[in-house]
Amino acid sequence: MDHFEPKNGELYAENVPLARIAEEVGTPVYVYSRATLERHARVFREALDGVPRKHIAFAVKSNPNLAVLRVLGRQGYGADVVSGGEMRRALAAGIPAAEIVFSGVGKTAREMADALDARIGQFNVESEEEGLELAAIAEDKGLTAACALRVNPDIDAGTHEKISTGKADNKFGVPYDLATGIYDRLSRLPSLQMRGLAVHIGSQLADLAPLEQAFEKVGALLATLRASGHEVTHVDLGGGLGVPYKAGEVLPSPAEYGAMVARVTQGWNVELMFEPGRVIAGNAGVLLTRVIRVKRNGNRPPFVVVDAAMNDLARPALYGAWHDFDAVRPTGERMTAHIVGPICETGDTFARDRECDALKAGDLAVFRTAGAYGATMASSYNSRGFVPEVLVDGDRYAVVADRIPPEEIYAAERVPEWLG
Repeated sequence: MDHFEPKNGELYAENVPLARIAEEVGTPVYVYSRATLERHARVFREALDGVPRKHIAFAVKSNPNLAVLRVLGRQGYGADVVSGGEMRRALAAGIPAAEIVFSGVGKTAREMADALDARIGQFNVESEEEGLELAAIAEDKGLTAACALRVNPDIDAGTHEKISTGKADNKFGVPYDLATGIYDRLSRLPSLQMRGLAVHIGSQLADLAPLEQAFEKVGALLATLRASGHEVTHVDLGGGLGVPYKAGEVLPSPAEYGAMVARVTQGWNVELMFEPGRVIAGNAGVLLTRVIRVKRNGNRPPFVVVDAAMNDLARPALYGAWHDFDAVRPTGERMTAHIVGPICETGDTFARDRECDALKAGDLAVFRTAGAYGATMASSYNSRGFVPEVLVDGDRYAVVADRIPPEEIYAAERVPEWLG
């Protein structure tokens, strides 16, 4: 459920007409609903009522906007970060350092040092080499780093190959059959507190079976480590639960996920950690856009050219992803069209042969389910600027990220003197 619903013949975000935001802020613009963010955060937490000890850290990569992070921090969520920049964002949003988990396969020495200085809660170590480097940095600082070892269970998550992270040929985690030896060696380093295991097999999962299989393998590894004398107190089960992008699409619910987790992990006697991202933020945002023109195409479907582009919302170009596309003020008439942006690439196509509301130049429309992996993946390709972001709260809204025009981007560039 989200809070983008029609009222009086036009689409609203909570109690604010989207047409008003378009008029006052301009398009394209991302619009987020505070009520939806809070509802999804609450539903996910309640789905885990069967888990006695838990820690929920929002996956910052899915939507790193400071206002979004502040909303979720006030819901008791920590932050799962994969870069020093994301860590600083989480801290700036008011999320306590102890509630931050640092994941990611390519942590630099500077990022690890900064995270140690900030006293974050946990590092998810992705390789033995990373663990050794982290240990040396922590030792130099006279600190101890709390760590979980991320394991690659070699399980196909059944999602798009570019967001699958748990197969043997993916770059994430250590091979399952080598994990016991690596954990044992790292646990001997006095500056590392090896306290747990981590796993994450992919994003936008539409089936719980691969997750259950991965969790069962982690449970077996947990038992092996304890039998070897290791104390294991934490297990990070990652994220990846999918959301419906198509109207009428049915995916596993948080309640079904929570019930599976409680069943599989019964008797583990650990604090379970979770990294939800898309399932919290996905349906809490839309990309509001305006039709530039409708380009006729002979006897073939016309092109509806909108002012949003692949640099603003990259998922369709990257993954062939679907986003429902709805008029803000539908007339009841329908059309079949190709929905495209103005970027000088054929890849700047949001949909082909899409049945949608009939649209003409100047009309407003939205790409739905754009609250996760939307603005965060934007670029300035074709020397386009970055679009603003708006947070709606009831009958009010605020711009929570300014529009950045192209001239502000190229102001950071320099022409050397020797070019005259």
